[in-house]
Amino acid sequence: MTGEGAQVYFRTIGGQGAGNLSILDAIRLPDGRTVVYFPKSVSDEAVTAALPVAGGATETLLGGVVATLPDAPDGVTPSLPEPEILAGGNVIVATRNGETVQNVIDWLTYHQRYFRLDGAVIFCRGAGSEAEALGKAIAQLDLPVRVILVTSGLPLGKPGLPPEAHPFCVSEAPGHDRMKVPEPDPWTAPLGEMAIYEIARHRFLGQVRAVANIDLCDLLFETPGKLANGRPFETPFDMAAAHPGELVQLEGRHCYPWRVRKGAEPLYADHVCVQFDKPRYRQRWCLAPARLDPDSALRIRRVRNATVCGRAEFYRFMAVRHPVRKVSRIVPKTSLIEHKPLLALSRQLFDHKPVRPPQVDTSTTDNTGVHTAIVTTMKNEGPFILEWLAYHQAIGVQDFLVYTNDCNDGTDTMFDLLQSRGILQHRRNPFRELGLKPQHGALRAAEDEPLIRNADWVICMDVDEFLNVKVGGGTLAELYEAVGDANLIACTWRLFGNADIHHFTDAHTIGMFDRCAREFTPKPHQAWGFKTLYRNTGIFKKLGVHRPKGLRPQLWEQVRWVNGSGKPLPRREFRNAWRSTATTYGYDLVSLNHYAVRNAESFLVKRDRGRVNHVDRDQGLAYWFRMNNNATTDRSIMKRIPMMEERLAQLMSDPEIAAQHHACVAAHRAKIDALLQQPAQQTFYNALTSPRMEKLSRMHHHFGSNVFLSGPDSVPDDVVTADHPEDFFFTVGQVEEGQH
Repeated sequence: MTGEGAQVYFRTIGGQGAGNLSILDAIRLPDGRTVVYFPKSVSDEAVTAALPVAGGATETLLGGVVATLPDAPDGVTPSLPEPEILAGGNVIVATRNGETVQNVIDWLTYHQRYFRLDGAVIFCRGAGSEAEALGKAIAQLDLPVRVILVTSGLPLGKPGLPPEAHPFCVSEAPGHDRMKVPEPDPWTAPLGEMAIYEIARHRFLGQVRAVANIDLCDLLFETPGKLANGRPFETPFDMAAAHPGELVQLEGRHCYPWRVRKGAEPLYADHVCVQFDKPRYRQRWCLAPARLDPDSALRIRRVRNATVCGRAEFYRFMAVRHPVRKVSRIVPKTSLIEHKPLLALSRQLFDHKPVRPPQVDTSTTDNTGVHTAIVTTMKNEGPFILEWLAYHQAIGVQDFLVYTNDCNDGTDTMFDLLQSRGILQHRRNPFRELGLKPQHGALRAAEDEPLIRNADWVICMDVDEFLNVKVGGGTLAELYEAVGDANLIACTWRLFGNADIHHFTDAHTIGMFDRCAREFTPKPHQAWGFKTLYRNTGIFKKLGVHRPKGLRPQLWEQVRWVNGSGKPLPRREFRNAWRSTATTYGYDLVSLNHYAVRNAESFLVKRDRGRVNHVDRDQGLAYWFRMNNNATTDRSIMKRIPMMEERLAQLMSDPEIAAQHHACVAAHRAKIDALLQQPAQQTFYNALTSPRMEKLSRMHHHFGSNVFLSGPDSVPDDVVTADHPEDFFFTVGQVEEGQH
């Protein structure tokens, strides 16, 4: 291809009808036949009924019907192929869906200058696609390129979706469930009519040297230094031309601006960030079409019947296609890190000064100590405080920061006593003043406490959770040594049931309850929740219920997060994970024994007092069903009872502490008795302690997720009473809202 300046050609599709059917395009093939492409909304039966032409054939291609006919249908004037326009050139076939004229100009200039682009076929989306204005701007370019702008008389988007520019159409955008989504717009929705690539192939690409399929929000990529020096290198077009009939797999990665300057439209050169935890996952292709298999078909991500001969890179510049005032609407900013190749591209090739992420001190606290602190929230947990405290003192926890609210069983009095003895720090929970849930309010306040700021290791946990260290003598110091340079340890819950113990007694929780979930218990999803024991080094910004929150993305490479077996967690878990999975759970070094139900009588009190996190959810029969798991036994923590009892004896040697413990036990017993006088509570207690619920507590591994969402009443009596083989499985249909 030759030519001094840019040349622009305007073409259309989707402006005709075959009978009463809309068509995307009709093309006259070299052998005289006509191929007709129908939109996906037109069925094969409708085409066959409307075009009963002898010798014709239909097939479904890319979701739409394609009819190959001996001649054009009545009323249809087929387009003639025009391969000569782009003959011999390196070409890109792309879609435009809202990209600005300036970005299109930059796109053409970049690819012509650095990748020796000769031409492009651009499908201009939208009811008013402004193709004429774009064409005028391109025609003024002093570039040897030929550009075919294709407009459509039919919408090309997926039905039911909003404009592609909206964050709803970005998979990584946070808060999809909270978005106010615009009305569907098939003119600008994400592309749905994939036949446009085959239409372009037969109308315009028959004689090109090579063609790449990327969009106007994409740039092919090579090291900026290699591009800037002007020396020849093998482009994807060169690779494809050297292997006719095969394809070069283009592997793309999303990139983002840190921020776009006020009043400015997003430019390619603004994009200097990538997500640290997302690999390349967008695929396109580049190929020389001349020797493609006749039965091949150009798809958006791959080509039917074509083998891969090589790979090349591209980036998708997300704010070019999805322009937003705040980048955080399309990507969590906690995942963004500055990417040196993109910064070099912006500076060297676009001569731009982008807004960069704040430069932070990437060093962290040189923290090799083992001083450990627990943050916890409690309400009416009086009888269980001292055992929990003594146990964790025994395994090596030095500091406890306790927040309480609205206690009437002596819990807050106990903690005042313990604080007066220098054993822990007690605070009234300021959640109401902060407008937060009790647990979140406590964690917010705890962030400013010297006890937490100065700790080497921190964990947020509850009084019904016990850190069960399996290594050595069961101490945290031995656990820290076992995990080496790890700075976060995901301690996965092991749900402990009531062991069919229904009555409250003042005995050790870790001594009474030995029945629990199997190690492999992926359902219900709460079963594998974890709490995180983490080094207080500044990698994360704030405390969280299950794990520290607010990862400083610039520091992600310093994260050494392991599971309870000491095995590394994948980076995709770093920002949001709060539960283990089939590939990340582990109990070899440490587990978090979770005695969520204890006994049936104490559960009445727990239910009456309410929750500290999910305060709007009742702890009813469905909660008991999910958390009361008696499938197997685990007595490993019982080896630590003697060391716990030694500490407990020290605490109880204080007469005031001992007296307050007994007062809490009496208050708990009195509360149980009062609740059991209420008919509704007695009925609930009878349900908890029934043989049916006892049997269900040993059957969790037989049930699907929807059973736990639906509650125990969803399991028929004959399923409960029967004896089942190990591989028996039962579930129910989809559940709109889970039972509590």
